[in-house]
Amino acid sequence: MSVSTDAPQIEARGKVLKFPVNPAPTRPKWPGLERHAFAVALISVLLVAAIGATLWAVRVNGAVRYVTVPAGHGAMSRGVTATGMVNPVRTVIIGTHVSGVIEDFYCDYNTQVRAGELCAKIDPRPYQAILDQYGSQLLRDRAILAKDLRDLERYRQLAVQNSVARQQSDDQGYVVRQDEATVKLDETLLEGAKLNLGYTDIVSPVDGTVMSRSVTGGQTVAASDQAPALFVVATDLKRMEVDTSTSEADMGGIKEGDKATFTVDAFPQRAFQGTVTQIRRSPHTVHNVVTYDVVVGIDNSDGALMPGMTALTRIVTDERSDVLRVPDQALRYVPGGPPAGRDTVAAAGESRVFVLREGEPVAVSVVTGLDDGSFSEILSGALRPGDDLILAETVANAAGQPAIPPARF
Repeated sequence: MSVSTDAPQIEARGKVLKFPVNPAPTRPKWPGLERHAFAVALISVLLVAAIGATLWAVRVNGAVRYVTVPAGHGAMSRGVTATGMVNPVRTVIIGTHVSGVIEDFYCDYNTQVRAGELCAKIDPRPYQAILDQYGSQLLRDRAILAKDLRDLERYRQLAVQNSVARQQSDDQGYVVRQDEATVKLDETLLEGAKLNLGYTDIVSPVDGTVMSRSVTGGQTVAASDQAPALFVVATDLKRMEVDTSTSEADMGGIKEGDKATFTVDAFPQRAFQGTVTQIRRSPHTVHNVVTYDVVVGIDNSDGALMPGMTALTRIVTDERSDVLRVPDQALRYVPGGPPAGRDTVAAAGESRVFVLREGEPVAVSVVTGLDDGSFSEILSGALRPGDDLILAETVANAAGQPAIPPARF
């Protein structure tokens, strides 16, 4: 402890004791830390650089190992993926032309029906009464017409004999023509009543299978556009189709006759085969996304597919068989060091792959064709079947363990 000479003194037992007046101020533990911040940052940068140099030295001194695969021939295909729904080729909705109470029904779900087969019956009594009314009215008007025709013939004979005025004969002719029109109207009304009575029999217009039924006995049905369908009949469940919703960006490569495959959740391991039968030009826009309907026809002879199933469809727009191909990963690979032999920059319109020859990567220029997302077709170039294509590389340390992750590719 520092003391001041001006501090008060106390003599005790022959010794002089001095006490400090003002204690010395406490200084910071690290003086001038603020002034050395730049130096600290510089040291950190140098440390990071030293670590990087160490890793690079390990990479350079380590043994490079290449992951290769031989180039070979194979089949390739490019396609468009879309979702859709399995539907019958043709469905017929059976409704009613007349209103009334369902007296009975004879068709149910999955019923096999023939054209003209009775599926339901509406109570016919109100329509039978109307038919009887028009029939009686027709008989009455025909009798009136027959009487007026006889009167007309008599008036004409009397007019020739000057027994009655010719005007009276002409007036009777007008009455006869009016009676004929009345009879014609009665016949038309009677024919309409017969049709309405026949409509009380609800029959299937086609051969097929009943897919749905929305009517029960005793139910009142109304003949209107908003009335629900009483029955829905699929004409042939052995021939089905998938109505896919395809993005506008994929429509350029699709054409009628293209092959297609699809799967459904009920049979995830089975690939169903089909053919594009129709490309509908009517667009569908939902949230500014435009799609088109592409119809894929399929054979359902075994009855495995059911209407309404969701299908994940792949339409094949282009395909190749037995062509020289390379994995896309080989086209993306770039070696860690300069390759032997040639430059790594490919010419315009060409791509570059690296093959392993005598333990060194050698760049080979190729021209690619069809790309299916996994492989690319080789149209021309110095690549030969069986060449070891480099996909990736690793660097091992002295102990033989990988020291650096795989290089860029």
